[in-house]
Amino acid sequence: MPEKLKDLFFTTSSIAELREAIAQAYPAFDKERFMALVLDATWEDKELKQKMRHVTECLHETLPADYPEALEILKQVAPSASGFEAMCFPDYVECYGTDHWDLSLPALAFFTRFSSSEFAIRPFLAQDPERAMEYLYTWAEDDNHHVRRLASEGCRPSLPWAMALPHFKKDPSLILPVLEKLKRDESEFVRKSVANNLNGISKDHPDLVLDICERWHGHNSNTDWIVKHACRTMLKAGNKRAMRLFGFAEPKHIRVVNLTLGQQALPIGDEQTFTFKLTVDTDEACQVRLEYVMHFARPKGKVSRKVFQLREGSFEPGHHTISKRHSFVDQSTRKHFPGQHRIAIIVNGVEMAEANFQLTESEGDRP
Repeated sequence: MPEKLKDLFFTTSSIAELREAIAQAYPAFDKERFMALVLDATWEDKELKQKMRHVTECLHETLPADYPEALEILKQVAPSASGFEAMCFPDYVECYGTDHWDLSLPALAFFTRFSSSEFAIRPFLAQDPERAMEYLYTWAEDDNHHVRRLASEGCRPSLPWAMALPHFKKDPSLILPVLEKLKRDESEFVRKSVANNLNGISKDHPDLVLDICERWHGHNSNTDWIVKHACRTMLKAGNKRAMRLFGFAEPKHIRVVNLTLGQQALPIGDEQTFTFKLTVDTDEACQVRLEYVMHFARPKGKVSRKVFQLREGSFEPGHHTISKRHSFVDQSTRKHFPGQHRIAIIVNGVEMAEANFQLTESEGDRP
């Protein structure tokens, strides 16, 4: 089993390296007290972000009480730090710097070059959205791609692992000028953030995002990639306007026939195979987006639904045989439960064929 992130980072040796780096910049640093504070009785039970915050708090206990002085020490150390351990520096700003905007915001732009300030900027955005966004507008034009990415990533209304920004979720208008500046960015790292930002906005404001995507599409290959990635949730939901943007017309002349399952019943941990024929009854090739949706049995009779992509592209007129395997091995992100499952084939957002099967207890769980 792969190691957990909390066991890969913030190890005793990495904490010791951080201690030595700080002592180089700040000779009065009490190294022994710092290590004792960090490696307390609760340390091993903490998750990754809890460890990060704990180290931040221990730094606050052992660095100068004067925030500007402590910040200067951390700025000296940051270029030699890496990994999640370096996240403590922007986290220090998040915890102790919200009353020092003129120092803290430039420090976040500096620290993000070596780790990421995407979480730490959010309390500032929540405190004063207009004022904070002025910094992000400037960062969107920075020479460093990490700083440009921060301009987009930091203001995503809903960012995994981070505090939400309900003001931006309700009204994303302050975000859009940043995304406009970055829509042709040369860095894929930045473009992916722009796409993820738009994708998140689309969950609450689909027409707004489609207006943007229709205006951006077809002018620049880098921007076209952003547009496609930004529309992924709407495409999976079968949004017709999103479908039309990429040439996926109503599938009036397309049929799915002979959907066949490899097994009518299979145990958790096994894989299901399915095959079907796609019949394209048109005079010329057409754009087709093929997906399948799995309806998973859940406890207490509930059902969860997830869409998976099969194929996408130009299909010639005629018959096309499509086959796929779907694994029912438990993963950290999905646990399977016995019960009736249903699979359906989707063509350009329209469900066209379905089949049921039973998932049973895994071999190891049987008495």
